[in-house]
Parts: sequence; structure tokens; C-alpha cells
Amino acid sequence: MRMILVDDQLPAVIAKIERVLAVKPECFVTHPSELRIVTALSDEDLRDVAQEHGWRVVRRVGGRQIEFYNDAAVSFRPL
Repeated sequence: MRMILVDDQLPAVIAKIERVLAVKPECFVTHPSELRIVTALSDEDLRDVAQEHGWRVVRRVGGRQIEFYNDAAVSFRPL
């Protein structure tokens, strides 16, 4: 059941993070329903999702928030 929830709602959480990072340098996931979706992912899966989108992810101690940042190292492509 839990994996079905993640599969169904993860695209919506990713879209929200994309919208926020388009205008701000960071996105803090703190809402309980969004946090539940993101924390259901393993560390490796979460890093993979972040890398695919050019983000850096930070899990804070206590698990009450997960932070996403635009990762210049990932998105930088020399001319």
C-alpha cells in the first residue's frame, strides 16, 4: 500500500519542488503529507530523483524537513 501511495503522489511532490526551485534557491519539504511521500523513498532513490532533476537533497536530523537545492555542479555544462 505504501509504495502505491509513493508511486501515485511522487510526481505531484516533484512538480511542487520544481515550481519552488524555479523561483527560489531552496525548497523545504515540511508538510506532513509531502514529507511522508519523500521519506518513503530510500536514501539512494531520493538521491537519484534529486540528481535526475539537477537538485541536491539534504535530510535534516529529526526528519521533520527535507531540503532541496538547485545543484550548480549537476546543471553546469560548459559551452
